[in-house]
Amino acid sequence: MAKMTVKDLDLKDKKVLVRVDFNVPVKDGVITDDTRIKAALPTINYILEQGGKAILFSHLGRVKTEEDKAGKSLKPVAERLSELLGKNVTFVPETRGSELESAIADMKDGDVVVFENTRFEDIDGKKESGNDAELGKYWASLGDIFVNDAFGTAHRAHASNVGIASTGIPTVAGFLMEKEIKFIGEAVEEPKRPMIAILGGAKVSDKIGVIKNLIPKADKILIGGGMTYTFYKAKGMEIGNSLVEADKVELAKELIEAAGDKLVLPVDSITAAEFSNDVPTEEHTGDVPEGQMGLDIGPESIALFAQTLEGAKTVVWNGPMGVFEMSNFARGTIGVCEAIANLKDATTIIGGGDSAAAAEQLGFADKFTHISTGGGASLELLEGKELPGLAAINDK
Repeated sequence: MAKMTVKDLDLKDKKVLVRVDFNVPVKDGVITDDTRIKAALPTINYILEQGGKAILFSHLGRVKTEEDKAGKSLKPVAERLSELLGKNVTFVPETRGSELESAIADMKDGDVVVFENTRFEDIDGKKESGNDAELGKYWASLGDIFVNDAFGTAHRAHASNVGIASTGIPTVAGFLMEKEIKFIGEAVEEPKRPMIAILGGAKVSDKIGVIKNLIPKADKILIGGGMTYTFYKAKGMEIGNSLVEADKVELAKELIEAAGDKLVLPVDSITAAEFSNDVPTEEHTGDVPEGQMGLDIGPESIALFAQTLEGAKTVVWNGPMGVFEMSNFARGTIGVCEAIANLKDATTIIGGGDSAAAAEQLGFADKFTHISTGGGASLELLEGKELPGLAAINDK
């Protein structure tokens, strides 16, 4: 799906509206992780180099009431952006109105304006997340060109992405959005083979669509995490007190049948009597005994997964193999990280969310070809769904 990008338009003297993903963690007015701000820099710098005026906006957290506004202003983000760009950034503490309009009217080529959290528009009737047409039209009226670089919200139809684009303003992808479409889209639709998907996390229900979409496309699908035990149950195995989605056991049976030998389940588990890092752990091959719960894949599974990954040319990973936040149950996730890191000439992609957090916390982030910035959006792309924010970008 070839979409127009920021490189396809002349930006000189143009007011360029940019929907960025500045949804960063802020504690007591201090940004604790500026990864997402840095990820937007290539697009912003390109617009400035081309002589455009960059008008940036983003959501930050969920805002439903006046009280929710506390600590959710984009002001600290604008200040950090100013440091990263090494130039003045004008922050406008409103989402519409005369102050914003005059700040934009005063811009010179190469200037940057950041306006307030788009979700502040949700307090009076969910105008942002409900994709209010009038709000989308208003924001579109502030610029000449719209660049959507917020992959993290591409699976949502909001006023700040779909709303602006649907007014007919020229709408193109930023570099981050382009990269996400390229890596995840190609991994699923035109992968270099063998293509292996690794799916973890707690629930089968979160990954049903992905598994169904990938069965015909992947060469192997490795399953880990809490959802293992719903598959175990489907195979008639004992799972002790492990997490199980009883209403998904029949579906797991169907997926096992449909996938045949493409589906690779763990062969052993690290278990404990309770969900805690402070109780003794046990190792069990196959069934999980009464009174124990599976909290990570075991060493035999790590070896099996590493062996299955050998020679892979495309790897897509979404969801940790165990409760990686607890050191006793992080080995499975670390093992998978290491196996992927050791691959030669492979395109390796993490689909955002917990697996991205795990790779970063465990120190493997730089070993992957691409780490997605959007958990929910990358999941829907892996499911083969059309993302509204993506669909709204002009085709080449």
